[in-house]
Amino acid sequence: MFRGFYTAGSGMIAQQRRTEVLANNLANARTPGFKEEQSTIRSFPDMLLSQVEAGKLPTDRNFQFRTGRPVGTVSTGVYMQETLPNFAPGSLIESGLPTDVALVDTGIVPNAETGEIRTFLFRIETEDGEQRYTRNGSFMVGPNDFLLTNRGEYVLDSQGERIEVGNDEFTVTPDGVIEPMNQRLSIAFVADVNDLLKVEEGVYAHRNGEALPEVEQGEANQMFEVRQGYVEGSNVDVAQTMTGMMSSYRAFEANSKILQAYDRSMEKAVELGRLT
Repeated sequence: MFRGFYTAGSGMIAQQRRTEVLANNLANARTPGFKEEQSTIRSFPDMLLSQVEAGKLPTDRNFQFRTGRPVGTVSTGVYMQETLPNFAPGSLIESGLPTDVALVDTGIVPNAETGEIRTFLFRIETEDGEQRYTRNGSFMVGPNDFLLTNRGEYVLDSQGERIEVGNDEFTVTPDGVIEPMNQRLSIAFVADVNDLLKVEEGVYAHRNGEALPEVEQGEANQMFEVRQGYVEGSNVDVAQTMTGMMSSYRAFEANSKILQAYDRSMEKAVELGRLT
């Protein structure tokens, strides 16, 4: 009986956390460069139940012993193991702003041997001097005339230097070169997106703290294109996310009703105990 409380309760907690992930995806459906997160729910190890029986040995003293007859397995609940970002590219949205740039994967393919997903990212720098990575190309010119992200991080060039543009009267070539400054946007390459650790919304770091390698246009068929006046939209499928939230809510509701049924059964057991 008490095991049922834990099983239903763990199901409710897992579905609540899944709903929070889906709600966050939905809230960022219009955030440029946002990559939706997918949750993985796993079950705890099953428990083997056995029926304990008493037996006797045919001796003068009738020596007694206990035997266990397997009954079967029972689930001990579920939990949300982790959340993983989905790095499928989002659709291009034309903004017309010269400070907006979109990073387009034109020749990237998954690793044929391992199935690892590869992608490109803009290299940025926080105020503390730490390097981070993002797909959000919604940039702006800061009060200090440097090119910044919409969160205030510095956009770096291929030499790891901050880009001083002065104003928004500049052009960006498909190779990522900013003219007339003649500075090339730093484009980082990650061979496996599972090596990325989410720091903030749309901002990532290497899981081991390592710096991602700089990639040049056309290296090893790792083709990309930078488009000025566009931003990469979120890859959140609103309809699918809403369906997932409804499914998660129904599962939460079902576990809640099971928990209430167990609670009513315990009330009856308490009443019978008082009568006896």
